[in-house]
Amino acid sequence: MTTPDSNSYIVESTMPTYDALIRQHVVVAADPATTFAAASALDLLTVHSSLMDLSMWVRELPTRLSGRTAPRPPALVIGPDMSLPGWTFLGQRPDREIAFGAVGRFWQPTIEWLDVAAADFEDFDEPGWGKIAASISVLPYGLSDTLLTYECRTVTTDPESRRRFLRYWRLVRPFVGHVLRATLGQIGVNAAAASRTGAAELGLQR
Repeated sequence: MTTPDSNSYIVESTMPTYDALIRQHVVVAADPATTFAAASALDLLTVHSSLMDLSMWVRELPTRLSGRTAPRPPALVIGPDMSLPGWTFLGQRPDREIAFGAVGRFWQPTIEWLDVAAADFEDFDEPGWGKIAASISVLPYGLSDTLLTYECRTVTTDPESRRRFLRYWRLVRPFVGHVLRATLGQIGVNAAAASRTGAAELGLQR
């Protein structure tokens, strides 16, 4: 597994080449440390929008009809204890980036996930699979705000899987962008609220 240098991100060190990449950005009214704390504590199951909820229901319909649905975890926080099939925590840099990844055949009507340890993720190349590497990162923006970024990279392990994935990607890319924006929006709301609370508490202490 490659050790990223001080100027790179975990996501680009883990997956330097890819078949598809998408990034979304938002400026958050909170400092980077507060924003990173909000990102690290986010329960992904609390991220909602009308389009997202409808799309997820449609996407999961084949699995439900097959009778192979698994119960959802009570919470899904990005970290070493992620309990979602196929997904693994890839690491973090405090107050800068948190990264996670997955291995699966996500272009199929019924997604098939494969559990791969973080230490094996970068070099995994068994034919027939796709790998997703994602990260949420923060950078200072102006005097007191934060540029919050959500990046998602995908690579496949053989030409046939690449062909199938890219055909699928053309259809789902707008929805993926919507999910990333909704996630950033929720982190921004949480970070701004925490920043206001901290400022209010500081004012009371004076």
